[in-house]
Amino acid sequence: MTKKRNRTRPALSLQERLTRFTQEARAAAQNLPAGAERHALLQRVRDGEAAADMERLLSAPEPHDPK
Repeated sequence: MTKKRNRTRPALSLQERLTRFTQEARAAAQNLPAGAERHALLQRVRDGEAAADMERLLSAPEPHDPK
């Protein structure tokens, strides 16, 4: 007998989760001294912002060219 997956929906939308991640990561980066760890964290912030922009663009009701 196969097991049924217990799937639940995330409480927050992808956009909200990405926004929360970037805010928390940016706040954490402000507390770090300049260096490799801070640089890596800020890169993750930029990646999160890019992902949020892509998600917003792809979920738009009408496709349009980003200019």
